[in-house]
Amino acid sequence: MQHLTIVTTGGTIDKIYFDDKSDYKIGAPQIGEILSQLGVAFQFDVIPILRKDSLHITQEDRALIRSTIEAQPNRHVLVTHGTDTMVETARELATLKGKVIVLTGALNPARFQGSDAVFNIGCAVAAVQTLPDGVYIAMNGRVWDPAKVRKNRDANRFEEVHN
Repeated sequence: MQHLTIVTTGGTIDKIYFDDKSDYKIGAPQIGEILSQLGVAFQFDVIPILRKDSLHITQEDRALIRSTIEAQPNRHVLVTHGTDTMVETARELATLKGKVIVLTGALNPARFQGSDAVFNIGCAVAAVQTLPDGVYIAMNGRVWDPAKVRKNRDANRFEEVHN
């Protein structure tokens, strides 16, 4: 992989905590800064299209995510996304051909000490360059088929769905 296209949609990975409001807001995408600090050996571009909590992502937003990915000339695409509806978005992208698309996010904001963001991004970067064409989710140290995974909100992790 020589070039990675990153599409950002918001979610916890990009949340910022405002002390004066005791509230979270979605800030600028963190992934470009993270990858730059790590000194990755590939080129990448970051395309920020949304700054939403995934619970607020609509069908129109998913259509925008899809059309943005379709328009990219590069085969390798990483999508940062909120974890609550990541599976739904991944399933919407499943029919895209000729690309490896990996969705990832974080259960804690990237700016927080001990966040899972850097680990999940690393797993997603490894996955996107080694897997065949298709759509995948990289969370909790595993790469998941979107048709066979769900977020367990009570346990705050992703887990396999047994059909």
